[in-house]
Amino acid sequence: MNQNLAFADYAVFIIYFIVVSVYGYTVYRKRKQDEQDAKAYFLAEGNLTWWAIGASLIASNISAEQFIGMSGEGFFLGIAVAAYEWLAAVALIIVAVWFIPVYLKNKIYTMPQFLKTRYNESTALIMAVFWLFLYVFVNLTSILYLGAVAINGLAGGEYLHVIMIGLAVFALFISLGGMKVVAYTDVIQVAVLIIGGLVTSYIALTTVGQYFGVGENAIAGFKVLMREAPEHFKMIIPKPTATSSQLDIDKYLTFPGLMSYLAGIWIINLNYWGCNQYITQRALGADLQTARTGILFAGMLKLLMPLIVMLPGIAAYVLYQNGHLPQLVGGKDGAYSAVLTFLPTGLKGLSVAALTAAIVASLAGKVNSISTIYTLDIHKKYIQKQAGEKQQVNIGRIAVFAAMLLAVLFTWNDILGIGGVGGFTYIQKYTGFISPGVFAMFFLGMFWKRTTGTAAIVGVILGFVLSVLFNEYAPMLFGNETLLYTAYPNGKGAFEIPFHICMGLSFFFTMLAMIGISFAGPKVNPKAFEIDSEMFKVKPQTTVLIVITLLIIVALYVKFW
Repeated sequence: MNQNLAFADYAVFIIYFIVVSVYGYTVYRKRKQDEQDAKAYFLAEGNLTWWAIGASLIASNISAEQFIGMSGEGFFLGIAVAAYEWLAAVALIIVAVWFIPVYLKNKIYTMPQFLKTRYNESTALIMAVFWLFLYVFVNLTSILYLGAVAINGLAGGEYLHVIMIGLAVFALFISLGGMKVVAYTDVIQVAVLIIGGLVTSYIALTTVGQYFGVGENAIAGFKVLMREAPEHFKMIIPKPTATSSQLDIDKYLTFPGLMSYLAGIWIINLNYWGCNQYITQRALGADLQTARTGILFAGMLKLLMPLIVMLPGIAAYVLYQNGHLPQLVGGKDGAYSAVLTFLPTGLKGLSVAALTAAIVASLAGKVNSISTIYTLDIHKKYIQKQAGEKQQVNIGRIAVFAAMLLAVLFTWNDILGIGGVGGFTYIQKYTGFISPGVFAMFFLGMFWKRTTGTAAIVGVILGFVLSVLFNEYAPMLFGNETLLYTAYPNGKGAFEIPFHICMGLSFFFTMLAMIGISFAGPKVNPKAFEIDSEMFKVKPQTTVLIVITLLIIVALYVKFW
């Protein structure tokens, strides 16, 4: 069982690199005229097909924190963590039917532009600067660091900085060509990601079958997992009791059973998929039907993701508990890398290519969004108001390079301490604190005409303050048992409220405050969007896609409830 890569693995990886590079360059040459059109460069306006939009959404979403982090949560929690993926499919339906029509009808191209159009310029500028800092110093850095660490471990552990630079340069090569190059190369990235991920899951299951004497059969291996770890195939984590172990409490703190479905998980998904420049940018340049079909296609692909990023973690758990995985290091976050050691020569290279595809696609998509926000919402409005189309494209490219350079500098020696808390936790912690306020601001801004700009600013600030309060200080200040929450011992000498419940409470009180403030304003805010029922009507083929997705999700929950 060789943990390092062989020549055949490197050959597979190099072929992947050449195919993506050549295809990306071909797309770039065909659309070189986009350099004269800023919106075409940043948004690929009118140039993306539904399958390119859907594939790009998934490629941008799935990265090292999913492969490593979600596989680790599969090792720790089991199938309950699949809720993030399966409910994301429902969130994408909501975004496709109700959010995207509002954006497209009002010609919204960036999230700060939404805030300026609906509220005021101050709100837009504050959030534009905030999003730039969040994308560069939280998302971009953690994706680059966690991805480099994961691939370095598979390559022998001696090439961290070389791999870090390689990932950054590869992502730059793609992103400098604009959104069309990013989106269409994402189609290849997703294909590699899915094929490589499925191969890894298949090998993991056949390995389980081999070790437990049922033969090298994936279905038999899956049955072994269900037999050996039945608690890992329950969607709902039970609420702790007085006799619960610390391990059971830790699981509930991570994913608090039914309360997750009443609170945080919807805020996480709807904010991420519906109010996030990094994601929505792929659909904002298309017509409504193309955007909707692409988003729903992404939702169907999300149903596959637990099979790719979570199942290897459960396989690692069963193998480890029975002494068949001595190569597991680093706790749950080492589960995916440990499983990859079972792959034969060549297939290991394919899995590394899949992991690289996920990382590079996310990096390229992120820096493209950074450059879009900076160029259209800051530079063009406040620094160089007379910038022409070609100048805006050049400014966007400089922003891409600057953002990636900052990410490399801050991850070189892990200045931000990402390795200490883990990339998945690092992203969830810092984005989760602002999600309740941001989502409340967008949701009320879209669908309640009375919402005011003052309420929006208060909502963002209050949502953050309440998130910090409930996550860090509430048990100390108000006690461990109240009408609103129950805090549980976290095994570190303190009590903690489950993170999803904190998000739900923050969102609820933020909404109340924004509604109360808005009642002091006019009955219809002059900046409110015009909305009519025709915007939300869907075509029969769209309805079919929605029904199929929902039926599959219902079947999965019936099976694993």
